[in-house]
Amino acid sequence: MPTPDTITSRAYDECLRIARSHYENFPVASWLMPRRLRGPVAAIYAFARRGDDIADEGDAAPERRLEALDALGAGVDRAAAGMPDDDPVMLALADAIPRHRLPVSLFHDLLDAFRQDVTQKRYAHFAEVVQYCRRSANPVGRLLLHLTGNVDERNLGCSDAICTALQLINFYQDLAQDYEENGRIYLPQDEMERFGVTEEHIAQRISDFRLRGLMQHQYQRTDRLLRSGAPLGRALKGRFGLEIRLIVMGGARVLWRLRRQDGDLFSRPRLRLPDWLAIVGGALFPR
Repeated sequence: MPTPDTITSRAYDECLRIARSHYENFPVASWLMPRRLRGPVAAIYAFARRGDDIADEGDAAPERRLEALDALGAGVDRAAAGMPDDDPVMLALADAIPRHRLPVSLFHDLLDAFRQDVTQKRYAHFAEVVQYCRRSANPVGRLLLHLTGNVDERNLGCSDAICTALQLINFYQDLAQDYEENGRIYLPQDEMERFGVTEEHIAQRISDFRLRGLMQHQYQRTDRLLRSGAPLGRALKGRFGLEIRLIVMGGARVLWRLRRQDGDLFSRPRLRLPDWLAIVGGALFPR
């Protein structure tokens, strides 16, 4: 019979497999993270991935999706209490949560955001979008700070700014996909109206001066937000600080590419060798 340590090790291995089998814009449990933290990072990712899939994938009715998210929340509570389900993700979290004193409330914040994806498809103003990001993205950064023992108010504030900016950048890359696959528009409705942009622009992928003006407004604001969080990469030492700088530089480069798109505003920017050299150079030699 496997020992408890063997069961936990296998659970972390499965979480790492999940993390490495999904493409993401930014590294997950990469070699830059200390080896002892890669499993816990992967467990957090696998939990978030599962919740996101429940909210987005398949053809389940909204009420079934909400029930599944409630069940996932109950599962993380049992894991935190030391009574995990026989499930690799929950077995890994049952080890990671008490070992690293991870706030369970942050996992529930993520679940609240996934529930919102099921029930809310439009956002009246930017403050509503930011509130969504506070629960959909910021908890991940905060959990990483708890894992690495770097929790203080300044670091938390910078992490929130970075995570919100990265979430917004993902929205801008996926304008058409979010609308076509899930009927969602994360652009603030009042700003769409101010720039003369309608839902038809997104449904028909119309890249005119109106949408360009709206998106440039989004890009500039997000650039300021990302820059406001960037000092976190210099404040944190070692490989974790380098990873944060790489993530920030990667987000900044994607945003730079988005701002310079002249034609199709719905095309996802592709980073090429010069972009990667700029990202690595900026991370290794921060200004």
